[in-house]
Amino acid sequence: MIDFGNFFFKHRNTLFIVLYLLILLPSPPIFSQGQFGSNYYLYPILTGMLVTFSGEIIRGITIGLAYIIRGGKDKKVYAEKLVTEGIFRHCRNPLYVGNILMLLGVGILANSAIYVGIVIPFFLFIYQAIVLAEENFLRNKFGADFDEYCSQVNRWMIDFTGISDTIRGMQFNYKRWILKEYNTLFIWLVGITTVLLFKYPVFESNRYIKIYIFGITVIALGCVYGYVRYLKKSRKMTDSML
Repeated sequence: MIDFGNFFFKHRNTLFIVLYLLILLPSPPIFSQGQFGSNYYLYPILTGMLVTFSGEIIRGITIGLAYIIRGGKDKKVYAEKLVTEGIFRHCRNPLYVGNILMLLGVGILANSAIYVGIVIPFFLFIYQAIVLAEENFLRNKFGADFDEYCSQVNRWMIDFTGISDTIRGMQFNYKRWILKEYNTLFIWLVGITTVLLFKYPVFESNRYIKIYIFGITVIALGCVYGYVRYLKKSRKMTDSML
């Protein structure tokens, strides 16, 4: 399983883009008009948006409070230090939990039974393998400190006990959230826009107007993306709170 995890970790960016694109596959619906009436579309939209935004909120708070540097050296599992503060006091893998919720939410939003029933379980398998590979690295590097951390904090389930105290006790670094998350936010928001416009005729039935709205939205998001990227590369914005 650890070998699988190292493989998936190395190719995770490509794999996750492919998995995200599978949202476009034709699929039987989770919520149908026959079961839920003429307003059936409200169920996947409201439920999906709630789940996917919950995932980004978890990611945002985690990154803003205490960012963990893991990976990036020759595409191999890596960690500079054992991060146990911030949301990592309540869950060992909050960023991955956020990712899972974001993708699950988009799958529900797309009303795709195939995505929720097949793609998401495969996605969970990939993450489980990656986490086991990461834990193997961390245990070898940090030894008893990591074992003690594992005994106190769950791998996947977030313990909300005292989480408000954790958030109040640390400063939220919004710059770090923007700089670390702008790639994810761009892809995520384009995906949501695509699903809402082309999956649900209730928003706009005219094909050309849909394409126009989609184009304007992508251009606007692209401009924001490009501006943030420029600020990052030129170092006109850093994650320093000074």
